[in-house]
Amino acid sequence: MKFEDYSDQLRDWLMNHGVFGDKLYAIHLMTGLALLGALCFLTWFLTRLIIITFVKRAVTKTKTDWDDQLFEYKVFRTLALILIAIILVAAMPVVFRDFPITGKFALIFAKIYVVLSIMFSVNAILNAIVGILEKTDRYKDKPVRSYKQVTKIVFYIIGFVMILAIVLNQSPLYIFTGFGAVTAILLLIFRDPILGFVASVQMSAVDLIRIGDWITVEKYGADGEVMEINLTTIKVRNWDMTVTIVPSYAIVSESFKNWRGMEESEGRRIKRHINIKISSIRFCDENLYQRLLKIERIKDVLQERQNSIELYNAENSVDKSVIINGRQMTNIGIFRLYAEKFLEGNPLINKDMTFMVRQLQPNENGLPIEVYAFSIEKELEKFEGVAADIFDHLLAAVPYFDLEIFQSPSGSDMRAGLKKEDSSSPWHESL
Repeated sequence: MKFEDYSDQLRDWLMNHGVFGDKLYAIHLMTGLALLGALCFLTWFLTRLIIITFVKRAVTKTKTDWDDQLFEYKVFRTLALILIAIILVAAMPVVFRDFPITGKFALIFAKIYVVLSIMFSVNAILNAIVGILEKTDRYKDKPVRSYKQVTKIVFYIIGFVMILAIVLNQSPLYIFTGFGAVTAILLLIFRDPILGFVASVQMSAVDLIRIGDWITVEKYGADGEVMEINLTTIKVRNWDMTVTIVPSYAIVSESFKNWRGMEESEGRRIKRHINIKISSIRFCDENLYQRLLKIERIKDVLQERQNSIELYNAENSVDKSVIINGRQMTNIGIFRLYAEKFLEGNPLINKDMTFMVRQLQPNENGLPIEVYAFSIEKELEKFEGVAADIFDHLLAAVPYFDLEIFQSPSGSDMRAGLKKEDSSSPWHESL
């Protein structure tokens, strides 16, 4: 039986009880609205009861997670709204049959409610899909939220067009055709979402960035872990627990650093140097050589190298009266050798990766001696501890090689120098 049949039965019953004219129309309308409201409430109550009682019980008993996500994001409840909306659309022409103008507007609102309920359902379904994907190993570090937001924008545009078509009583195709004139305005309004969507596709295709990656974007002051990848923004939690928002398109259009490669490798790079005062660099004389022979790490290698040098100088009849003739060891060369041996004995240095102690280009701060190696410890706190232990030792070892570390003079150094100069002056003695 249709709504029209019930409406006719109600009208006949009222007429049989002596109700005619405007009074008949008013009572018929009020009774129809009351019955329609009761039907909608009963539908909502029954669907809610079924969802909460039976669906929830069935969902909790299953071992899969996807149905839990559907229930958590209220997908079943939003689908129930569509059923109520359909009832309203079907009943409005019947309830307002005696008031065609009012019924026309009521039907428009009912149709709009149908579109809105479908949009709510699509939104809930998309949220549930994202929740399911983010809990899977394959997609948990992918920018699925960006695709969700793009899909939402598309559905919202379609929903807006449908509502506009209902209000204007025009075909949706007619509305879409009219959008060609405002394309430039739409591109301007949705510039960031469009750029963000393109950036998300590129980031996913090339695997530039994932949730959980540690990135550094100097332009935006971001240096931390990626928390969220949305359509237009990327949320980064910095090392000091502050949060920086970076535009998504900045990742593909500007320079940034991703530390994922370091985390996935077998070590974290140590690349630091010590500036040696150039005036302290000299050839190794007999006195220094004998003192350095007492260092166990380099004793054997030092003797072997010295024997090789003496053999070379003897074979080539080198004049030893001038130390620069022939081959000679230097204190800086022996220090580099010591640093290499010290690192070789460190169990926290990965010997299978690049490993060296090298000289850099001399500059106004002296001669840089750089340690280039990889620490097995990659966690920041432990890594910094490994690097600090290495340079604590090397800095303390420098004076044993008759070398000096370059340091810009401070005010106290200047005063000490002036005081020493004054004490050596003949005027100071006369006073």
